[in-house]
Formats: sequence, C-alpha cells, structure tokens
Amino acid sequence: MPELPDIVVYLDALARHLTGKTLRKVRVVNPFLVRTYDPPLDESHDKTIRGFRRLGKRIIFELESELFLVLHLMIAGRLHWKPVGAKLPGKIGLALFEFDHGTLTLTEAGTKRRASLHVVRGEGSLAVHQPGGLEVLDAKPPEFRQVLSGHNHTLKRALTDPHLFSGIGNSYSDEILHRARLSPLTWTTRLTDEESERLFNATHEVLNEWTTRLKAEVGDGFPAKVTAFRKEMAVHGRFELPCPVCATKVQRIVYAENETNYCPRCQTGGKVLADRGLSRLLKGDWPKTIEELEEIKRGRS
Repeated sequence: MPELPDIVVYLDALARHLTGKTLRKVRVVNPFLVRTYDPPLDESHDKTIRGFRRLGKRIIFELESELFLVLHLMIAGRLHWKPVGAKLPGKIGLALFEFDHGTLTLTEAGTKRRASLHVVRGEGSLAVHQPGGLEVLDAKPPEFRQVLSGHNHTLKRALTDPHLFSGIGNSYSDEILHRARLSPLTWTTRLTDEESERLFNATHEVLNEWTTRLKAEVGDGFPAKVTAFRKEMAVHGRFELPCPVCATKVQRIVYAENETNYCPRCQTGGKVLADRGLSRLLKGDWPKTIEELEEIKRGRS
C-alpha cells in the first residue's frame, strides 16, 4: 500500500502536472470504484484543479466550487501519467481522468478491487474521510508519547493504525522499528521515555529519508514504480537476507495477508518471535534464539 513517502511524491507530481488544469472527464471502467452518488461524479467534469492534499493515505483532488475527489489507492492501486487518448489496461484498469494535455490513469493489480473514489462537496464533508491519526512529521515528542501511552497495543499495530498515526503502513513501520532497535511486539504502555524518544526520532528519520529518496528518483517526472518492496530497505521484504547492521538473517511474523520483518539481533536481543505458520510446523521445537532456529534449519535441510 502506498504510504506517506509514496503519497507525498504522488502529490508533488500531481501538483506539477495538473494544478490549474481543467479536468475534462472521468471515465470509470469498474463500477465498484465510485462509492458515492451525491454529488454525482460528472459534476467534476470541466472543473479546474485547485490543488492536492493528503488525508492519511488518501489523495484529495481539490476542484473549483468546493468539490473534492477523495481517492484511496489501498494496497494495489496506482496512478500513471499518459498521453492524450491513452487506453486503460484491460484487466487492471479502473478509471481515466482526462485533461487537454494528457491522461491520468488509475489501475489496480490483483483480483480484489479495494481502491475507492468518493465525490464530496465542501470542506466539512472531508472530515468523514479523515482517519484522525497524528501527523508525526508535524508532531513534537510529547504528543507522540501521549498517543503511544494512551493505547495498549504492540508497536507494530500502533504505528500502522491510521486512527493513531497518519500515513504509516506495513513497510515503513518495519523500517522505523528496525531503526529504533525495538521489537514489533513491544507493548506501547511499556516503553521507557528513552525508547519512546528513539522511536520518535526513527519515525522522523525514516519517513524523511525515504521521501527525499523517492523525490530524487522521480525528479520532474511522474512516479513509475511505487512499491512496498525496495532493495535498499533494511528489513521489510528481506526475509532471510542479512540485516545491513549486524548481518543476522532477517526474520518475519506472518499473519493474514501481511507480514512483519525484523532483525532478531538488533531488535529482540537474539530472540526469535513466534510465527504462526512455522510454529505449527515445529510445534514444541519452536526455537527461543536465532542460533537455535539456524540449528533446526540445518538439521531439516
């Protein structure tokens, strides 16, 4: 799912390409994309784009007459800038936003259609789409600590909860926790002041560094490769690859459609966290340390 750095880069590119331009028409291919009926989508046609903003992980198109398009890309939704008259890819195309100088296309990979588009009128109507999470890059350490201490969650869950923190998802939460040298399963209410400060600083560092990196990658163009998995990341998506800090193999916890990646040496004091799938396989032989896990794997190979 595109997260804060990805969304910021999208917003910059959209602003460069479209601010001040007239949205001639929105052609929706998949009927499940548009989740509202009043105001109708065609009311956005022939309206001038005033600007763009972010609400959590949502991209807001600001049109004249206080009309807004609220786009949530969810996991696999992506935007592409194409020439005038561009066609949508057959299986993954959702919508085209047509302008006199080009076409913005919306696609969604996979079989599930989760991306959504809402049409709303007036600033007050946008509040419904505001998750309410803290904008961490604008926050001070006391505000950050207050949010953490106000809920008894694991750090992984807290960082990825849009009602607690804005714009952070699965990938950057892994990177933040690795930078902070904290276990993803540490309870928020058990953090020391020093650990909370470490987490705050790591959050700022990781989000700012990746935003800067992605902006440099895109330059004056349009984001062409928005992905949650990048080879430069420390732990996310790097299961069994070496940690860039200590060279220990990255481990993971798999749950539902997501996974948490972490370094057992840097983050959990050498302890291997229980993974549901592997726990069922090993049962009573579940290892307590990374050394025991490696020994078990050698014995089963």
